[in-house]
Amino acid sequence: MKPDQVSIGLGVFRFVRSTLHVCSGLPIVFLVFPRLNAEQRALRVQIWSQGLLRTLGIRLEVVGTPVAQGPALLVSNHISWLDIATLHAARYCRFISKADIQKWPLIGTLAIGVGTLFIQREARRDTLRVVHHMADSLRAGDVLAIFPEGTTSLGQGVLPFHGNLLQSAIEANAPIQPVGLQYISGGGKISLAPSYVGDDPLPLSIWRTARARNLVVRVAFGAPQTANGRDRRTWGKDLQASVAALKPH
Repeated sequence: MKPDQVSIGLGVFRFVRSTLHVCSGLPIVFLVFPRLNAEQRALRVQIWSQGLLRTLGIRLEVVGTPVAQGPALLVSNHISWLDIATLHAARYCRFISKADIQKWPLIGTLAIGVGTLFIQREARRDTLRVVHHMADSLRAGDVLAIFPEGTTSLGQGVLPFHGNLLQSAIEANAPIQPVGLQYISGGGKISLAPSYVGDDPLPLSIWRTARARNLVVRVAFGAPQTANGRDRRTWGKDLQASVAALKPH
């Protein structure tokens, strides 16, 4: 057994417990949510997400202050299948995610239930549709979140940002808050256990995460910023630098 891993037995326990926790979200979405208002649903999602991290033995560390209310667009680097729950645990928000997530077992159903907006990234017309929908949501006071890298990485750097969806904040005159995500091992180094890159099978990534010892997920919130005349490409480059600056490793 490696120093940064727990026993196989504890890993199995965490894997099973986290799976049961994900399953527990289904009755919440279908039976409880219809009776709750938006604020109550947001609180339920945040509590459930915090619970998911606990089932996997992950400690949440929040640095900085998330926006207290909308409108706002959160932009974050993207490492893992766990990122959405991690951000929800720190601050509830509505995500814009790739359409493929709808097909993920259990997770896709939950994503639909909490109001995720889905986008066909390869279809320009669909991007325009989502930008307009996002702008309307921001004008209504929502807090939205995107991963503008457009894919996952190992978390050792920040990939170039795609600026298309940032246009929604420009159209709605809404601020954007940069967010830096990092998964850190007990030894203080970047942990690759939760990474979900390329053809990495999802169950294998979950298993690595379940076996990680003293895993910490660090969510760092930067200062919100407005466009101040910048177009989406220029703003995207500036936001990429802002997110990178929030990651000490």
